[in-house]
Amino acid sequence: MPKKIRKISQKVGLPPGTLVHTGEIRNQFPTVTVVDYDDKNFSVENSLVIKDALCMKNHAKYRWINLDGIHDTNIINSIGSFYGIHPLVLEDIQNTGQRPKVEEYDGYLYIVIRMIYYDNKLSEITTEQVSIILGRDYLLTFQENKDNFFIPLVDRIAKGISNIRKMGMDYLLYAIMDLIVDSYFLVLEKTGEEIELSEDSMVATPGQEMLRKVHGLKREMLYMHKAVWPLREVVGGLQRRECHLISDTTSIYLRDVYDHIIQMMDTIETYRDILSGIVDLYLSVASNKMNEVMKFLTVFSVLFMPLTFIAGVYGMNFENMPELKFKYGYFLVLAAMSICFVSMILFFRKKKWL
Repeated sequence: MPKKIRKISQKVGLPPGTLVHTGEIRNQFPTVTVVDYDDKNFSVENSLVIKDALCMKNHAKYRWINLDGIHDTNIINSIGSFYGIHPLVLEDIQNTGQRPKVEEYDGYLYIVIRMIYYDNKLSEITTEQVSIILGRDYLLTFQENKDNFFIPLVDRIAKGISNIRKMGMDYLLYAIMDLIVDSYFLVLEKTGEEIELSEDSMVATPGQEMLRKVHGLKREMLYMHKAVWPLREVVGGLQRRECHLISDTTSIYLRDVYDHIIQMMDTIETYRDILSGIVDLYLSVASNKMNEVMKFLTVFSVLFMPLTFIAGVYGMNFENMPELKFKYGYFLVLAAMSICFVSMILFFRKKKWL
């Protein structure tokens, strides 16, 4: 699992708006990508120096700047100064433990979304923060590491196969949010397969290793729930917000994203219930095994109780016990003990305790 606890102790006592990166440095060398476009023009430049990216001149109407790697404070400050971004927004960009939210400022919107994807190299779910700033003719995205995540979207803009080049920046915002939400479905599909396999394995061969895997899946579902639940409020707020940056046409598309989020929430709750049921199943199987062991030990003890009693009686050191001097006393006692033993076994079998 990725690191979930972020150290923010280094920010204690600092003035509001102080830029301190609190996440992991996942991309050692930040890269800047600039996409300029409109219905007639398109250009994309990768791996730019931030000064060059901000000073680029292009005849296109809209500009999208994406930054991979947010630990460099100088780059964040440069972008903030150029576009007049509030220091508190810049601080939230570098504080990667933000809850999904939307905030309106003078001339732009600030939106935080959690990106969740399955890391095939680590075989685990990874989460990171994506910060979005929507202006009238520009859109800024800040992500921690997910290289090439937006390439399909850039290709769509380049080929002009969607409405992105014909509509405003708010439609690009919708396209980004839709891409991120669609990636959730891939994670849920992968997690659903693992849950199904875990459920079958728990029934066939329950064990501590499988229980640890189930707890790991429950933890992943918890973090997905924390990412998706507030995202519903974000998208719903963008729909209802009377903001000149979000057109009525784009609000209709955002409604579709909202429906997808509701669907994901239902799926997540279902998976959490299934995982809780798997844990209960494990506890039930473990309890049944313990009951079988206790049943065997109890029956074993009860079988030998009368034999122990008989042996104890005739093991007492009294001189005047009539049976002690009887010639066949030993054999009679063994026979009595055998009869008791066999009788109890037959009784237990009749009661189906054996």
